[in-house]
Amino acid sequence: MINIGQYIEMAINWLTEHFASFFDALSMGIGGFIDGFQHVLFGIPFYITIAVLAALAWFKSGKGTALFTLLGLLLIYGMGFWEETMQTLALVLSSTCLALLLGVPLGIWTANSDRCNKIMRPILDFMQTMPAFVYLIPAVLFFGLGTVPGAFATIIFAMPPVVRLTGLGIRQVPKNVVEASRSFGATPWQLLYKVQLPLALPTILTGINQTIMMSLSMVVIAAMISAGGLGEIVLKGITQMKIGLGFEGGIAVVILAIVLDRITQGMADNRKNKKK
Repeated sequence: MINIGQYIEMAINWLTEHFASFFDALSMGIGGFIDGFQHVLFGIPFYITIAVLAALAWFKSGKGTALFTLLGLLLIYGMGFWEETMQTLALVLSSTCLALLLGVPLGIWTANSDRCNKIMRPILDFMQTMPAFVYLIPAVLFFGLGTVPGAFATIIFAMPPVVRLTGLGIRQVPKNVVEASRSFGATPWQLLYKVQLPLALPTILTGINQTIMMSLSMVVIAAMISAGGLGEIVLKGITQMKIGLGFEGGIAVVILAIVLDRITQGMADNRKNKKK
């Protein structure tokens, strides 16, 4: 009998024992980053947040999305879930920012290196197909309970789309454009920032959209390790058999997901239209 789980457990125990100070410092850094988002969102009156998101939805995705955003967020506030929604939004935005910070450079690397692409492909497959609940186990062991392990698990789960689509977008840049830039004396950095990334931006924005959606789905699951937010309301509805409460929490999650999806997808569509 091959007991793979035993060796994984030994490896995690070794890491927690020998790198405790590193994980403590990482926990403080990520925790401070999330708290910063929460302080900003909690400090803004609800009506200003709703107005800004509705205006952004109108600008990026049209009147219909703006109306849905306005009515949907007002419904969340009316149900009394505004604070939990802002907690969830803060965790989603902070996790997405950290996932992009890691994912975009990795995507650029995979686009420019066939060896890196071959190595990263099975790793990304593993990250994307592993059941989301499994990520909570090492997250709790490394960071304990709270928002930090929730963000850690969310980053790992949500990062593959932006890595894949960043690499795909850069590889799809026409070769004649790349060769023309090089012939005019563009350095590798100038080629990347002034040619490849601008042309690949619509595809990268689609990756960001998928990362946000996966972050939101993982944040709800992370309520199991006390990450808070709307996921905690859904979890209470399940564990306490409060069907109405769980349904209301689910509605709030759906509204937030649709709003974020339409706004980010609108950004990607606008870039594609400009490109044409």
